[in-house]
Amino acid sequence: MRLHKSRFTPLAAFALCVVVAGCGEVNQTIDKAQACLEAPKIISELGAQIAQLTNDPQAMDKALDDAAAKLNDVADKAANTTIKEASDDLAKTLSGITVNDANDAVDAAQKVTAEGAAYVEKVTKACTG
Repeated sequence: MRLHKSRFTPLAAFALCVVVAGCGEVNQTIDKAQACLEAPKIISELGAQIAQLTNDPQAMDKALDDAAAKLNDVADKAANTTIKEASDDLAKTLSGITVNDANDAVDAAQKVTAEGAAYVEKVTKACTG
């Protein structure tokens, strides 16, 4: 019995290599798209929580820490350097805010509003550019 060599074998191998190499780019695009959706949502949810928690410093402190953890997760998954750096920076900022009383809560709300707006602007530029 003669071993039949197909001339399509090299072509199939080449096609497989192209598909495998392209999957990495597809995953990066999906990761970027996911980060572009998640990042503003985290800030929006945090803004809504902070508005409701101005009289509960402990709950506000926890909400800030939770948002920082979510932003760290986005940063870890982000394929885009700008989104990663912006998410890491805001997570550090949120983690550094301590809310002990009503005055701290007001200060925190103002800081989150300002920093959150700047963050969303950076992410929007990275996602649309």
